[in-house]
Amino acid sequence: VPAALLGSALLRRPAALGAAAARCAPARDSHGPPRQGHGSSKAASLHWTGERAVSVLLLGLLPAAYLCPGPAVDYSLAAALTLHGHWGLGQVITDYVHGDVPIKVANAGLYILSALTFAGLCHFNYQDVGICKAVAMLWSL
Repeated sequence: VPAALLGSALLRRPAALGAAAARCAPARDSHGPPRQGHGSSKAASLHWTGERAVSVLLLGLLPAAYLCPGPAVDYSLAAALTLHGHWGLGQVITDYVHGDVPIKVANAGLYILSALTFAGLCHFNYQDVGICKAVAMLWSL
């Protein structure tokens, strides 16, 4: 398919792939100023490690929720599920939202959604039966 038939938006590389390609490509101008907007690889590595840690934590919290349900597990699940969802939707925004203003609007919406999700789960844990007991009630149907 000729490139002229494809829109320029279809030919753009997602930000994550662009950053990875920039790290792998040889430096063209080693004497120029550092590139802006890509962040440090240490921060990206810490973020990746944090994502994996939350995923492993969730794997441990699921049996804990079944074996010893209680407020500590309920609130831990609320925090871990919210953070896991926040990071996952953040990657969707990174991959599919382009342009400065749409990215800022999408990120603001993501933070609002994450805050409301966490507040709603905490409210459910405090005012109602809690996440663990609610799931157990669903399984007993």
